[in-house]
Amino acid sequence: MKPVRIIILAVAVTSAAMAGLLAMKLTRGPAPQMAEPLIEQAPTVNVLVASKSLPVGSRLAADSIHWMAWPKDGIVDGLITEENRPGAVENLSGAVVRLPIFTGEPVRQEKIADSSSRIMSSLLPAGKRAVATEITVATGAGGFILPNDRVDVIMVRKSEGDDIYLTETVLSNVRVLAIDQQVEENEDGSKSVVGTTATLELTPDQSKVMTVAQQMAERISLALRSVADAQEADTNAADYLLSGDGQPSIQVIKSGSIVKSDAAVVQNQK
Repeated sequence: MKPVRIIILAVAVTSAAMAGLLAMKLTRGPAPQMAEPLIEQAPTVNVLVASKSLPVGSRLAADSIHWMAWPKDGIVDGLITEENRPGAVENLSGAVVRLPIFTGEPVRQEKIADSSSRIMSSLLPAGKRAVATEITVATGAGGFILPNDRVDVIMVRKSEGDDIYLTETVLSNVRVLAIDQQVEENEDGSKSVVGTTATLELTPDQSKVMTVAQQMAERISLALRSVADAQEADTNAADYLLSGDGQPSIQVIKSGSIVKSDAAVVQNQK
């Protein structure tokens, strides 16, 4: 076969192959594209949150709270929503913070009190009393006791008839409301408060025990508790300092024996 014919045949075969490939591409059409998944946004509700950290005793203001979108299925009782209280930012201006609120945390109704100027009474939970006791650096854990800390109240008294000093824990795990008139911690949390008066959060019965202990004691000391003890009971008290009718009991020593009798009986025997 002549070379010219071979070349013509090769060109014809190549052209036929290219035409076949082109025809196959045209019949296939464009490649199918994957459909993008549709993402549905969950419904939200505006919730009142803190714009900055709010310590105990501070007051709410327009620059410290704002509305933030919150998943509707995450709404629980106690949260303040724009649907229920649209004017909350203005209406709650001046309200007192009873428990610490951190930046971005929802403002719960249980953590704030009314805007009364009587801050201490606003900080007290229902049924509790505020009782003050004198402290020094020596009796106040070296000045490292801060508001919201938990302490034991220890009474030191002199034994009747001899020079022996007795120590008794009259209250356990009670909360410190304030040191002097300071009702919040320092901003950096690193400085201690050296005060002369500690205000404690007590039950009515604990208040009576504390009053009796202050009269009997040579000295009242506060022992700082661990923050891990915050969940333990705080209603324990040295009830033996009180008689059955709630009056202070008096210890009378006769022939070396201690006899308890209530104040009314002792007074009648005088």
